[in-house]
Amino acid sequence: MGLSSPASHGYLGGMSTPAPELRPERQRKPDWIRVKAPTSKGYGETRALMRDLGLNTVCEEAACPNIGECWTKKHATVMILGDVCTRACAFCNVKTGMPRAVDPMEPTNVATAAAKMGLEHIVITSVDRDDLPDGGASHFVKVIKALRELTPNTTIEILTPDFRNKMEAAVESIVAAGPDVYNHNLETVPRLYPTIRPGARYYASLRLLEQVKRHDPRIFTKSGIMLGLGEERLEVHQVMDDMRSAQIDFLTMGQYLQPTPKHAKVIDFVTPKAFDAYGSIARAKGFLQVAASPLTRSSYHAGDDFRQMRAARDAQLARAAQKS
Repeated sequence: MGLSSPASHGYLGGMSTPAPELRPERQRKPDWIRVKAPTSKGYGETRALMRDLGLNTVCEEAACPNIGECWTKKHATVMILGDVCTRACAFCNVKTGMPRAVDPMEPTNVATAAAKMGLEHIVITSVDRDDLPDGGASHFVKVIKALRELTPNTTIEILTPDFRNKMEAAVESIVAAGPDVYNHNLETVPRLYPTIRPGARYYASLRLLEQVKRHDPRIFTKSGIMLGLGEERLEVHQVMDDMRSAQIDFLTMGQYLQPTPKHAKVIDFVTPKAFDAYGSIARAKGFLQVAASPLTRSSYHAGDDFRQMRAARDAQLARAAQKS
């Protein structure tokens, strides 16, 4: 969880893989991405708390395959600004339409949930709100401030939309609020944007992440892509290079799964071995943290990954200090 001109990468010119089609078909999942239905006590308690506080989660809205594992551990990614998106990406299961008014109590309720769950790390995401003057940026700021006041020891990771034409001011205000991690997903390779993410622009998303670092280099930046949509290996490598040029610290890669027959079809199921190979290449390119597996999602194991990423940067800074 704004993008680009698909023809802008000259090296893609000779590639012939067709863009994914939208077909009413579903494919059988391989054994390595099947998960058990959630039934644990922890799952039920997390679900009940979200209901009591009137909060939405991307875990449910996006039909995440890891919901059973994460909710059992009382980890949840809270989705603010409602559960209706103003865009209709071909990969996403979130409802599309005209959203309701923003809930003024939501920042307090998010912080209350974090406190009750005793969270060390929380992930906050949102639907696209192109109907709002600032795209919802001020609401992100309010949520971050509420968390800092009520649970000051909780580290905060945000996963924002691109804010379309409001990006500059939106990012500046959110960065000033001081999240620990700023995530914005590129989702796929540039060539597939017109079909998979038609409401966005690839290079605008890269600029957003560059802007975060420009305003505050201390904030970790993070981005992810889905595999299995028809992308070529060299295209994935180029996305990695683009991310590193934008100083992105953390890369996530996971298997795309078709939410319903109306969504983009899975072109191929990428094997765990292939994910491992992509992960090795990404680490060699200099990412501080890489998560690459069929079931990897943006916020999967986010707290553990954040601690590892912070330790990696501390070690990197220590080595630099020794050399100076």
